[in-house]
Amino acid sequence: MQRISEFVAGLLFGMGLLLSGMTDPGKVLGFLDLFGTWDPSLALVMGGAIMVGVFAFAVAKKRTTNFLGGALHLPKAKQIDRRLVVGALAFGAGWGLAGFCPGPGLVSMFSGQPKAAVFVVAMIAGMLLFEAADRFIHKPRAPETAAP
Repeated sequence: MQRISEFVAGLLFGMGLLLSGMTDPGKVLGFLDLFGTWDPSLALVMGGAIMVGVFAFAVAKKRTTNFLGGALHLPKAKQIDRRLVVGALAFGAGWGLAGFCPGPGLVSMFSGQPKAAVFVVAMIAGMLLFEAADRFIHKPRAPETAAP
């Protein structure tokens, strides 16, 4: 049942991205072009997503299990730190340069857009590079031993 629910949720999400125009990099770049030919239509899509998210998180905060009975783990962090800011800047730069973000990029790739495939490969490479750098920076150090 869980796999069916996951599939239906993903299908609904992908269809929503297609219908809203979020998979069209030209439309996304038009939305981001505030001083050119700005297209505000995606603001309605984002506003709708925010409204759904506010309602969903209000309900989720009162629960300890998800609707299928599994454990519900909500983020605990409330502070804005350097990692969050750098990640948001990288996300925004990638969105502005490519016109894709992760969800629409995957939907576009599977609908046959070659630019989206390049974006997804670059996105995965960036994720792997971040994980490797994060492990290198935060690797556990062996305790130093005193010299005899």
